[in-house]
Amino acid sequence: MAAAIGLRSDFTGDDLRRLARGSRDARQVRRLLALAVIRDGGSRTEAARIGGVGLQIVRDWVVRFNAKGPEGLIDRKAPGKPPTLTPAQRAALARAVEAGPEPWRDGVVRWRLIDLVQWLWDEFRVSVSETTVGRELRALGFRKLSARPRHYAQDPEAAEAFKKVSRSAWARSGTPIRASAWSSGIRMKRGSARKTN
Repeated sequence: MAAAIGLRSDFTGDDLRRLARGSRDARQVRRLLALAVIRDGGSRTEAARIGGVGLQIVRDWVVRFNAKGPEGLIDRKAPGKPPTLTPAQRAALARAVEAGPEPWRDGVVRWRLIDLVQWLWDEFRVSVSETTVGRELRALGFRKLSARPRHYAQDPEAAEAFKKVSRSAWARSGTPIRASAWSSGIRMKRGSARKTN
């Protein structure tokens, strides 16, 4: 069996307990108290029992304490997964969305998430999901809007000319229709005040 790793000697058991009293991190407190037992001459098994862990974990605490002192016993935030798209790729995605697709080049008249996934693959050889692209677009400040599609070869002048010609057909009719003309023409009897059983 290998010899136990020694605990650094610049802290006494009382120093470790004092640090534990002043700490607001419950996990650090538990680790400092377990190491105080070791510093006072207790066994590693007893320190593991006080810490509520196994011997290997106590060894890891000793290594972290020896390397960084009491701050080494505080859990660090995990770095997490690195972003899928680089800042340059995000900027290119934002420019592509702002400019819109070119039907002759992109094969679509408006961007969908699946089209942007394909565009990212074609441009950067980056494989991402539709969910990731949607999340990136929301982070860039874009929202899903569905505009009325417009044909790329549409002539705006012809559309205006059509509107001008069409407008005259909606002129007001001459005389209003009387309300009595809407009746069915059948005379109705007035109901009697008497109820029938």
